[in-house]
Amino acid sequence: MLKNRILLENHDLPGALEVTIGAFADHDNHHRCRVSIGNPMPADASFGRANAIVSESSTIKEQTMKRRRLSNQRDAAKLQTG
Repeated sequence: MLKNRILLENHDLPGALEVTIGAFADHDNHHRCRVSIGNPMPADASFGRANAIVSESSTIKEQTMKRRRLSNQRDAAKLQTG
């Protein structure tokens, strides 16, 4: 992703490449959403927040799955009674 960004943009001014790399690193470390629950952002891991984030994410996922399961069971019951 960084390689494509560097190749697509013109870096004519002194320091422009460094600014682009810095902006990418900031976005990747602090703002980009991670897909995997066990994969917190690098900044969170660096500051010791990874375990708390993974734990909270696991709790949220478990609660969401319970709600979905209950909703699906209710929908199936409605179809059967019909």
